[in-house]
Amino acid sequence: MGDVIPQLPACVLQLSATPRGARLGRLLAVEQLRSWGVRFDGAEQVIAELIANAVTHGRVPGRDFRLALSVDVAGTLRIEITDTRADRLPDPQAGGKGLAVVAELADRWGVELGPTPWKTVWAELNTGSR
Repeated sequence: MGDVIPQLPACVLQLSATPRGARLGRLLAVEQLRSWGVRFDGAEQVIAELIANAVTHGRVPGRDFRLALSVDVAGTLRIEITDTRADRLPDPQAGGKGLAVVAELADRWGVELGPTPWKTVWAELNTGSR
């Protein structure tokens, strides 16, 4: 039998859509990546930008956002940020620099809608850590 490397279990955090929740999310995400042994230099910036967008543009008073991290057997880190503003999709042409940073650092990124009112902005980075 060959060696099988199982997928690392996902880390899912529900956080308040506030600057304090954003800071906590960034700190906990980096600690999770460190505990998994995943390089996080570019990932840290992608996580920060996506969380900032959720807190700034995806915020609905009284509703949280969700941060999910997972790493597959090939070492691909998937970052997902889910908020409750499906009516406000990320627009790289809007003039902000956050999505340009995400596009530069991530190997892939996109948006998944639903169920209403949620949207998930995700990014994947090939970390080569596995």
